[in-house]
Amino acid sequence: MRIGIVGLGLIGGSIFKGLKELGYDVVGISQSQSGEAIYKTYDELKNCQVVFVCVAMNKTLAVLDELENYLSDMTLVTDVCSLKEFVTKKQRPYNFIPSHPMAGTEHQGFENSFPTLFKGAKWAITPFAGDKNIEKLTELIKALGAEPIITDAKAHDEAVALISHMPMVISQALFSAAMGNPLAMELAASGFRDMTRLAMSNTEMAQDMVVMNSKNIEHAILKLYKSVGDLITPEYLQNIQKIKAIRSKMF
Repeated sequence: MRIGIVGLGLIGGSIFKGLKELGYDVVGISQSQSGEAIYKTYDELKNCQVVFVCVAMNKTLAVLDELENYLSDMTLVTDVCSLKEFVTKKQRPYNFIPSHPMAGTEHQGFENSFPTLFKGAKWAITPFAGDKNIEKLTELIKALGAEPIITDAKAHDEAVALISHMPMVISQALFSAAMGNPLAMELAASGFRDMTRLAMSNTEMAQDMVVMNSKNIEHAILKLYKSVGDLITPEYLQNIQKIKAIRSKMF
């Protein structure tokens, strides 16, 4: 099976390295990277059975459109965007199955990618319009060490607002609030460091998330506001013990 990766940043680079390490025939398409099996043009994708599109969200639709000039209806194409509704608006001549790996770090770029990034991660798949060969995609996802979760695009976008996009915004807001207090910044230690890790997110990705999923993020923040009020009650100890019990089973 020949696999193409368009875009070799943190996610694309990690898929590229992970699948090569597993012995797959992999080619990368990148304008900024060079090396063995890395090319500049989409011509190299014509013989691929599977193509991962791993560019920024604001560039993904343009790439998906351009691939229509190169790929056959037998080619399986997936993207890795953290939003899924916006990529499902158009039928494609190839077999397009949107997906989203729930993995990443606060770093970016091919130089920070690594083959085991997806070990133990969840990987959402949001099939639509009678997609075929989901099994082929789930096979690759499992080979990379991730767990496929099949859902629909709308539910996915609502869920990631709660567990990914809102936490990023809150992390940035928390750091911004503390910046005005010099003593707080001097005393800041591991707890503050961990709470604000997501403030280091890729700025282009962060802007795409906020602009393209603003309504879901707004609803998520309102839920958080209500949850804070519900939590801080005379039963606070009981509430946090319940939270700790559930969280300990998740991670």
